[in-house]
Amino acid sequence: MKNNKKENELPENDHRILGQRLDLFSFHEISPGAPFWHPKGMMIFRELEKAARAINDENGYLEISTPILVKKEVFEKSGHWTHYRDNMFWFQNPTDKNETLVVKPMNCPESTYVYNSTTRSYKDLPLRLAEIGRLNRNERSGTLGGMFRVRQITMDDAHIYVRPDQVEDEVERVIDLIEKFYRGFGFEPRYVLATKPESAIGTKEDWDMAEKALSNALKKKNITFTVAKSEGAFYGPKIEVHMKDSQERDWQLGTAQLDLVMLPKQFDVSYTDEGGKKQMPWVIHRAIFGSFERFIGILLEHFNGALPFWLSPVQVAVLTINDTVKEYAVHVAKELKGAGIRVMLDDRNETIGKKIRENEMQKIPYLLVIGGKEAEAKTVAVRERGKGDTGVINLDAFLAHISKQKGAHA
Repeated sequence: MKNNKKENELPENDHRILGQRLDLFSFHEISPGAPFWHPKGMMIFRELEKAARAINDENGYLEISTPILVKKEVFEKSGHWTHYRDNMFWFQNPTDKNETLVVKPMNCPESTYVYNSTTRSYKDLPLRLAEIGRLNRNERSGTLGGMFRVRQITMDDAHIYVRPDQVEDEVERVIDLIEKFYRGFGFEPRYVLATKPESAIGTKEDWDMAEKALSNALKKKNITFTVAKSEGAFYGPKIEVHMKDSQERDWQLGTAQLDLVMLPKQFDVSYTDEGGKKQMPWVIHRAIFGSFERFIGILLEHFNGALPFWLSPVQVAVLTINDTVKEYAVHVAKELKGAGIRVMLDDRNETIGKKIRENEMQKIPYLLVIGGKEAEAKTVAVRERGKGDTGVINLDAFLAHISKQKGAHA
């Protein structure tokens, strides 16, 4: 999807405008299609990582990490070298002319090496292997557009190895995770079932079974979906989670792909059944919010930069009216920081009006104004984002109020 609009033609809530205004990230010609994350933007990134890991930990996923450079033979075996080579970065090893290395464009094939590192039993399945992987894909320069189409992406990836009788239940579990996560933000995800493309590998029987399993799982969860004929991956059909950005453009985010061919067959993945016989598992490729980059772009536009408390880079700003209250303001900031709140102290030699305006423009959820009366009474004057002045309260009472939001995530 091309997006060659100049910055002055973009709407005010475009994520590129917000990213610059809120000092979250920037793009530079030395690395086209790859964001440079600033400290505040990296805070959002880290909180999403925490959320992804919390979801995985709560749902029986085991985290792995695989190399960023892999020999091309892996992708010849998977079929990506034939079907996806133009979207990959690869080079010949300058010290070994017989070795061609690929900068990892996806985590899928590598997970099989972890799976195959030991003998697996039917009792071990489902085996849920998660990986937050940094990937690189050679997207055409004309398609690059802010965070929505990048060359360097980070995925909240997972590969779930299941017995055939476990497939539909496991896909339903993935749908539950996606629904809970998206609707926690107030999103209304749209589901698409993408079916067999013309360049598919595998038999018609494989594809029919896989498409039926995904369709059944969606129907059991009473999920309304549309069918995108011939839009599946070359190795299997997929459930795509779609969202629209602020300009009504459609983007794919999360996904659940069902693979009976590439990973199981091409990499000789197996488990032993109750009788000790070798069997082939099916593999679900799963991502809840897809790429961190695209999801953050969608979030920024959806909330117009006013992110939920748990994701806000700065959660509370402490503003001093004058220098005489600085000691108490420092104490307040330390108390907040000690409680795990991301806090910023604004003790600049500026008017309180200017401080309030500038910090409100940064979309900070809470501003605490400290004057002489507050310092003397050991209180804080609270301004809440979207509500304005909400009154003066005791610091402990404010801490109790925000502690309920501190650990909350979608």
